[in-house]
Amino acid sequence: MTNPRIKYTIRLPADLTRRLADHARARRASQTAVVEAALESFLSPDGAERLEAALARRLDHLSRQLDRAAWNLDLSNETLALFVRFWLTSTPPLPDTVQATAQAMGRERWSRFVDSLTKRMEVGPRLRREVGFDIPPVDREN
Repeated sequence: MTNPRIKYTIRLPADLTRRLADHARARRASQTAVVEAALESFLSPDGAERLEAALARRLDHLSRQLDRAAWNLDLSNETLALFVRFWLTSTPPLPDTVQATAQAMGRERWSRFVDSLTKRMEVGPRLRREVGFDIPPVDREN
């Protein structure tokens, strides 16, 4: 036997009524179904626990994403620092007589580098796929 339906008349603020209508339309559901679902959720004895569990899962997911982003940033910083240190210690300064030629060549090489970087960022492969995630994250406290 199904539960009998009882008609209620309630007054809602105009803004809430618009939001209810928009939400129902977006979900392709009746406003009654949306209100019923909201009341069921609100009045459910375990509703708060479900909400807390959902929030905890989302926070855990965000925390893992932030850890991964921090690890990638540390990797980028260390890669750049290592390259700059190597370049500065192994590249002798150029004599003034070839400086202009070297700068023109440097501009051309820079342009090719930017083109390669753009292509790699758009279609890959990305460095993060070449460097395994099985490498433990860098200890950020040292």
